[in-house]
Amino acid sequence: MKYEISITKTAAPKPHPTDESKLGFGRIFTDHMFLMDYAADKGWYNGRIVPFGPIPVHPASTVLHYGAEIFEGLKAYRTVNNEIKLFRPLENIKRLNNSAERLCLPELDEEGCLDILKTLVELEKDWVPKSEGTSLYLRPFLFGNDPHLGVHAVKEAVFAVICSPVGAYYAEGINPVKIAIESEDVRAVRGGTGYAKCGGNYAASLRAGERAERKGYTQVLWLDGVERKYIEEVGAMNVMFKIDGKIITPALTGSVLPGITRKSSIEMLRDWGYEVEERLLSVDELFAAAEDGSLEEAWGTGTAAVVSPIGHLFYNGKEYTVSNNEIGELTQKLYDNLTGIQWGKIEDKYGWCEKVCNG
Repeated sequence: MKYEISITKTAAPKPHPTDESKLGFGRIFTDHMFLMDYAADKGWYNGRIVPFGPIPVHPASTVLHYGAEIFEGLKAYRTVNNEIKLFRPLENIKRLNNSAERLCLPELDEEGCLDILKTLVELEKDWVPKSEGTSLYLRPFLFGNDPHLGVHAVKEAVFAVICSPVGAYYAEGINPVKIAIESEDVRAVRGGTGYAKCGGNYAASLRAGERAERKGYTQVLWLDGVERKYIEEVGAMNVMFKIDGKIITPALTGSVLPGITRKSSIEMLRDWGYEVEERLLSVDELFAAAEDGSLEEAWGTGTAAVVSPIGHLFYNGKEYTVSNNEIGELTQKLYDNLTGIQWGKIEDKYGWCEKVCNG
């Protein structure tokens, strides 16, 4: 099904960035956004594209008091043939619905949601940057908006999508980042909301992230919340290791976010003939591999950074250098092929890209 969408264009278009090398991430927003309301007795209604601006929220709104909120992140790319394409958008929509089910928020029709994304991107196509390494980041989000207090399943909600032209997520770009393994705080536990993309998971990660940053590290690598011994994920990425020729990545046990880039990387690596193990990986096993030299490469995967090589790992007072603090050969190949498909430089034999319009 398709949702009805009305369009109200802005009367005051904003100037577009002139230097795309200084876009950064998530600081600039396009002229328009999408909004749609939900009521238990009506379903989704009043879908509309309107000028970008504040969203009215009742002071007693469910999202403010009980954290009833989920979100997604995906990108629109301008290919070398000047086509605007989305990368695996249905995977993001399916994950959004999985998150909605976990937090008792209303789900969206998949094809209807895809139509929303494509309609908004086509309207904002001039905001899709042209420089290599850039894209238009889409942030769909959904929150409970019941205007009264009390812990209960959501009866009223809002679905929104905003857009931001972006460059590299990390200041290091594709250069290796420094990661600290967190041994005190935990991000999520099995049976909790770790597999859902909700704001509370990220809020819970901030304290450890601040501690790591003060020590000169870019991100935190989380251990499991029960035994505090198994590798789970980096703050904004899934994580993979090349150990003795095999690719090992933490299994999706319910406390790890099922990343779209993670899934794409696994499919691509297996297609290349690599053995990929999705399993429990203890921090002791990881650092034994770092010490005996069998840890060959390490990298994170995620929509924002795509692939981010890890050059240093810190744990319990010791720091290990990975791949001579250089991007590994396989990490580089994975980055080149994923971004090559996204920007249309390489044939999309997997059928991952969804065309929106001509640029």
